[in-house]
Amino acid sequence: MKEIVLDSVADGIRMAPFLFLTYLVMEWMEHKTGDVTKKAVERAGRFGPLIGAVLGAFPQCGFSAAAGSLYAGRVITLGTLFAIYLSTSDEMLPVMISEAAGAGLVMKVLGCKIVIGMCMGFLIDMSVGRHAKEAGHNQIGELCSHEHCHCGENARGIVWPALYHTLQVSFFVLLITFGLNLAVHLIGEPVLSGLFAQNGVLGVFLAGLIGLFPNCASSVLITQLYLEGVLDFGAMLSGLLTGSGIGLLVLYRVNHNWRENVCITAGLYMAGVVCGLLANAAGMM
Repeated sequence: MKEIVLDSVADGIRMAPFLFLTYLVMEWMEHKTGDVTKKAVERAGRFGPLIGAVLGAFPQCGFSAAAGSLYAGRVITLGTLFAIYLSTSDEMLPVMISEAAGAGLVMKVLGCKIVIGMCMGFLIDMSVGRHAKEAGHNQIGELCSHEHCHCGENARGIVWPALYHTLQVSFFVLLITFGLNLAVHLIGEPVLSGLFAQNGVLGVFLAGLIGLFPNCASSVLITQLYLEGVLDFGAMLSGLLTGSGIGLLVLYRVNHNWRENVCITAGLYMAGVVCGLLANAAGMM
């Protein structure tokens, strides 16, 4: 139990600085820059999937958590959000390096995730162009109105509102992460390994579901199972594509359109499974 608590707290500590910086920038944009910066962000949005896919591949889950807040504030487009979530490498890279996986394998996995995230992001933005063009108009004010925090109605500057939102989301994430860590501990890794090994092609679907768990531990589990030969490449890719760390958890907390959140989750799962099946069909290993 002590280890579960420490792991949950550690996840929250790693995420908090990213969230705070995100809210701080959003507050600064809202209070200091006016329409000029908003229009600049909107114009840059068309290249968002490219930038998001590359930045998302860095080994940390804080950027995906920040992306949920940025999208809830309509600073980034829906396509950029998908690009970040799909490319997020989370703990995959550190695990592969620690297990002495070949550089070729690491680059192949990262390349797949970046390309898939970027392509999906551009496709989504082209499909919902009107929604993408609206990015940048609501920002932090929308979040404040939903939370009824009144942080935009006082003269406390930008630090207090940013800290308020960071603490609020971090506490929520801490509670949920503790529950997920406890569930994984009770189920046990051997049980999960046996489940994948006995289901062949269905492992792609199962790994995609595991990846959706809003926890950094899911990417560790999926990567280890692949390196141990339990998962094939397609199943591993499926789980790592759907795995966005705690990004989805933050999205559900700050974006109050639950129908949209469910659609985003379903879209991530479908993208991960389809790409995993195609990877296996192409004989990727």
